Amino acid sequence: MVRHPVPPVEPGPRPFWSVMIPTYNGERYLADALNSVLAQDPGPAAMQVEVVDDRSTRGDPEAIVRRAGERVTFFRQPSNVGHAANFNTCLRRARGTVVHLLHDDDWARDGFYRRLEPPLRDNPEVGAAFSRYLYADGEGHWRTLSRLERRTPGVVEDWLPKIASGQRLTTPSVVVRRSVYELLGGFDERITVGGEDWEMWVRIATRFPVWFEPEPLAVYRVNRPGSLTGNAASSAALARDMLLATDIVAAYLPTYLTAGRADTALRRARAEYSRWAVEAAHRHLLRGQRRAAFNAARLALSGGPKPQVMEAMLETLARSAVHRLRSRRH
Repeated sequence: MVRHPVPPVEPGPRPFWSVMIPTYNGERYLADALNSVLAQDPGPAAMQVEVVDDRSTRGDPEAIVRRAGERVTFFRQPSNVGHAANFNTCLRRARGTVVHLLHDDDWARDGFYRRLEPPLRDNPEVGAAFSRYLYADGEGHWRTLSRLERRTPGVVEDWLPKIASGQRLTTPSVVVRRSVYELLGGFDERITVGGEDWEMWVRIATRFPVWFEPEPLAVYRVNRPGSLTGNAASSAALARDMLLATDIVAAYLPTYLTAGRADTALRRARAEYSRWAVEAAHRHLLRGQRRAAFNAARLALSGGPKPQVMEAMLETLARSAVHRLRSRRH
């Protein structure tokens, strides 16, 4: 298993928070992400704020950071390393007790840090915490709300089989003790498009209780132009990586769950991500990309339980047929 080490911080005074903002060609939204943090800034003694640029080829993220003043530091990779490796750079450069990875196109709502700090201070056994979150479109308009994991703040019961059954978090809603990353290692860099975060949340849940805040305090932007996962979702690349992440999880999950519960969780995850591949096949069919559609369908069949995948394929074929009939009428 590829787990890049996260060395401990040198002894000395440390802030409670490290807000690390990885960016790559994200100049359109970066200032909004930064402003959402600085509006809640408790000061440099309590919070580190840094932007880590994966050698952007468009825009000038450093200029955006300079406009925020000396309060925000900036680091540029010597060469493009990919988003998972850039996340790991963020972890290594973080000096705080708790790390918040905030994508350059997402934002933290008022109260995010204020509400999540006390449970982590008061419950040293808790390894990570997350809030309910909102999905927003490319323009920042709210679309949907994430599921309610529990009605009151507290540790999520039976969290490991829940999170191992499929992705139900977004990175900007999650904060993790740096000591947890030091113990478990960083993000798996074999995952190049998406899913490295889900695998990490599962890995954390195998060893630590996780706290939930029911107030929606983070916003995750979907379908934005240029998004890595958005572009990958239109093909089978994201489904491929999620299935790879499932294989990685399968290597250790039975150590922490009974065989039956681990099998159930993994079967649900594979069914979900295989359905993503079926949806990608559908999109390719609509574009007339038959070879890509065939490859996505083959990925779905190889990755998930056959009954669920075949059901999804039949549903997708039916939608494709309806779409073609409507197109001909117009």
